[in-house]
Amino acid sequence: MAARYLKSTPRVTHDDARSQGVRETVAAVIADVRSRGDAAVREYSEKFDNWSPESFRLGDAEIERIVASVPEQAIADIKTVQARVRDFAWRQKESLRDFEAEIEPGVFLGQKNIPVSAAGAYVPGGRYPLVASAHMTVVTAKVAGVRRVASCTPPIHGEVPAATVAALHLAGADEIYLLGGTQAVAAMALGTETIGRVDLLAGPGNAYVAEAKRQLFGEVGIDLFAGPTEILVVADGAADPFVVAVDLLSQAEHGPDSPAILITDSEPLALRVMELIERILPGMPTRDFAAPAWRDHGEVAVVADIPEAYELANGYAAEHVQVLTESPRDALDHMRDYGALFLGEGTCVSYGDKVIGTNHTLPTRGAARYTGGLWVGKYLKTVTYQEVTSRESSVALGRLCGRAARVELFEGHARSGDVRAHKYAGDPLPWAPADVWTLDHLGEKDEVTGSR
Repeated sequence: MAARYLKSTPRVTHDDARSQGVRETVAAVIADVRSRGDAAVREYSEKFDNWSPESFRLGDAEIERIVASVPEQAIADIKTVQARVRDFAWRQKESLRDFEAEIEPGVFLGQKNIPVSAAGAYVPGGRYPLVASAHMTVVTAKVAGVRRVASCTPPIHGEVPAATVAALHLAGADEIYLLGGTQAVAAMALGTETIGRVDLLAGPGNAYVAEAKRQLFGEVGIDLFAGPTEILVVADGAADPFVVAVDLLSQAEHGPDSPAILITDSEPLALRVMELIERILPGMPTRDFAAPAWRDHGEVAVVADIPEAYELANGYAAEHVQVLTESPRDALDHMRDYGALFLGEGTCVSYGDKVIGTNHTLPTRGAARYTGGLWVGKYLKTVTYQEVTSRESSVALGRLCGRAARVELFEGHARSGDVRAHKYAGDPLPWAPADVWTLDHLGEKDEVTGSR
C-alpha cells in the first residue's frame, strides 16, 4: 500500500534553503576577506559578534588558563569521548591501505593515502556551542595525519566558550581562533596576514557558514554540504511510543527547520507518538526551536509493513535513521541511503551526536544518496603511481597507447607511446623529422632505467 501520512510537510531542497539574501551576504564577505584580509575579518567580527580582541588566535598561556577554568568532570568527559572518537577513527584508517602490484612483468601500479597538509575545523557557537564538533573534526584529522589543524569557534555573547576551547586543545588543534561565521570560514580558506590558508574545511555551522563552504568549494576542499539536522525513525508496533516521541524531539531542538520523521507500520503507535509529542513539547526548555521544527517539518507516515518502511526511508536519504523494531539489524540489509544508522532501543541519535565515537558530521537534505559523513578518509588523498621497468612491457604499452590515442584523435599522446616503441624495439617513426632523436642517436638499452 502507499504510505498514508497522518502529518506531512513540504520537502525542502538545497536550493530552497539558500535564500538570495544569504548568498549575497556570504559572497560579499568572502570577496572582502579576499581583498582586505585581516582588516575585513576584524570588521565583520565586530559587526556580527561584537568581538575584536588584540589577536583572534589564543596563545598557549591563555589556552592553559581557559582549560583550567573548565570543571574537572567536564574535562574527564571530553577526554572519554575523544578517546572513543580517536579509537573509531584509527579503525577506519586501518581499513585503508597503501598497495603496490606488478600487474604485468615490469609494470608496477600503486596507491598511497596521503593526508592533506592543513585542515580547518569550524566549531559552531551561538546559542548551542557544539563542543562535540571539536572531537569530530580535529581528532579525526589528527588520526588521518594532518600536520596542521587550524580551528575557529565564535565567542558567545562576548565570552570565551571555555569548554569548546578545552575540547579543541585536547583534540590536538594546532591553532585556535576565537572567530566565527563567514569571516572565519573565508579566513581559513583564503588565508590572511595572520591566518594561514588550509586545504580542507570541516565542521557544521549555520546557513551562512554552510553557504560560505559551498561558495569556496573548489578553491578549498570541504567535508560535505550540510543543512539542518534530520532524524527519521522507523518503528513497528512493539516500539515504545514514549521513547519514539522523546527521540524525535531530541533532534528537533537543533533548530526550527530540523525535520523529524516517523515511519511505522502501526497506526496506533503513530497516533500515540503524536499525542505524546504535543504533551512533552510545552515543558521543553528548547521548545522555541523544537515546536516550530515539529510543526513545520515533522512528518508521520503509516505503511503496510517494515520492508515498505525501509523503502520509504531510503527515499528520504535522511541524516540520522533510528530503527526501533523487533529486528533492528534487518535495516543493515534493507537500508542503503542514510548518513548513519542507530539500531535498537538501546541506542539513540543523541549518542552519535555526543558520546559514542562515530562521527556526527553527516549528510543532510538527500545528500546521503551519494556520500557518507565526515571520516578519517575525508582528510586523505588517495593517489596513484606507475612505473614501467621492462622494455618489452613499455613497447607493448607504447603500441597500445598509439592505437588508443589515435582513435580519440590525440596525436601527441600517441607519439609519446610511439617514441618508447621506437626506442626499445625499433618501431618506425614516420612522423619524426630525420635529423631529430632516434634509436640510432641514443642506442639500445636492455631494460628501462628505473628506481628499483
